[in-house]
Amino acid sequence: MAWLNETETRTRLITPAILNAGWDPVTQIREEVSFTAGRIIVRGKLITRGEPKRADYILYFKPNIPLAVVEAKDNQHSVGDGMQQALGYAEKLEIPFVFSSNGDGFVFHDRTGINPEKEYEPHSETH
Repeated sequence: MAWLNETETRTRLITPAILNAGWDPVTQIREEVSFTAGRIIVRGKLITRGEPKRADYILYFKPNIPLAVVEAKDNQHSVGDGMQQALGYAEKLEIPFVFSSNGDGFVFHDRTGINPEKEYEPHSETH
């Protein structure tokens, strides 16, 4: 497969996979969700704001009940390369489930502790 940047990977591969899994695009999927304005950095009298944190996708069980964070990477990264970043977002937002994807597949992490297998790569179709 040709190299795709993160935006192309999301548009061509990840969003269609989320839709094919049955998520409703109107009520259950939000993309590029900013959830912090960025860390305030003080250096002497100079005050600046760092980069805001933004989740690539948040999937909702119902409005205002977030269920999962999905972190997207371009297809030059491995499927799980976004997991640590997504886990940080999920912890901050108190979201129980986390996915990382490069468009070729997904890695799933269950933060609830209910599943005996905390993290695994669900079987995915080959492109």
